Amino acid sequence: MKFSVKDEIRSDDIPTLEHAMKTVDADAKVNVDIDTKTVSVDSWLMPEEFLVAFVDEDFDATIVEA
Repeated sequence: MKFSVKDEIRSDDIPTLEHAMKTVDADAKVNVDIDTKTVSVDSWLMPEEFLVAFVDEDFDATIVEA
């Protein structure tokens, strides 16, 4: 699944985003792309479950690909 982040992602945001996604699914594989402002998550869970993690870290994100 892929999420689009509306705000700029800085390099120091990467560990924060990775940790936030892993609080939802500890086994998730997370890839943060600063240039395209996207976060890809490989998980068996539903994408909507990860949106809460973005909100908890003050990121405005939308689901691009389920």
